[in-house]
Amino acid sequence: MAQVQTQAQPETQEQAKTAYAAFWLYQRNDRWYEIDDIDWSGLKSDTEAVLSDPGEDVTVRGVYSSLGLSAHCDIVIWGVSPVLESLQRFAIAFDKTPIGRHVTMVQSYIGVGGMSLYDPTHGPAFVKGDEAKQYLSVYPFAKTPDWYLVPFEERRRLMIEHGEMGREFPTILTNTVNSFGIQDQEFVVALEDDDPHELIKMVQRLRAAEVRKYTAVDTPIFLGNRKTPDEVFEDLR
Repeated sequence: MAQVQTQAQPETQEQAKTAYAAFWLYQRNDRWYEIDDIDWSGLKSDTEAVLSDPGEDVTVRGVYSSLGLSAHCDIVIWGVSPVLESLQRFAIAFDKTPIGRHVTMVQSYIGVGGMSLYDPTHGPAFVKGDEAKQYLSVYPFAKTPDWYLVPFEERRRLMIEHGEMGREFPTILTNTVNSFGIQDQEFVVALEDDDPHELIKMVQRLRAAEVRKYTAVDTPIFLGNRKTPDEVFEDLR
């Protein structure tokens, strides 16, 4: 029988590969409707230049159109970097673009992703290098205080059960990042698939997992459709 990890191991073990993820959610502001009076093509090209060259150490995993899919959110930008300061510089650069000045950031979800404490073979798809998919479902997540009082071995059992249920949906990419101490939520969860119906089926299936009773927060949920920046901006024009 394999030896069970002790409580001390997950708290001190260094993760071999980690990266920050930032999900910036924007909504058109009142100035958006002034765009018709100026050069639309110039606005787009100047903004797309920042998205195509986000700066040192930064990768844009996707730009998503949320118009008609999520209220109070029109655009989602997902940036990845091993350095948080690099992500901040990119966010500032976007804010200064012509289109960036016509949208308002309504939410910013940030965290660091690495391999799981409970299953070292499991980690965020973006950390493992998996290609992004068309649809993104992203939301904040937090456990109840009681969860952290449960012995590690029991938490590990519950999380492995949860993971096995998730593996029933092999096309879905999962991305969970830790936000402890830097944002209101404890985690950010991002699910990706080319078929949104698969996302629905998996999340519904996971409602039956025993660990569900320790969930404190898992809303609001934002849905985005991954497109080129030009297509996203044309959606909103």
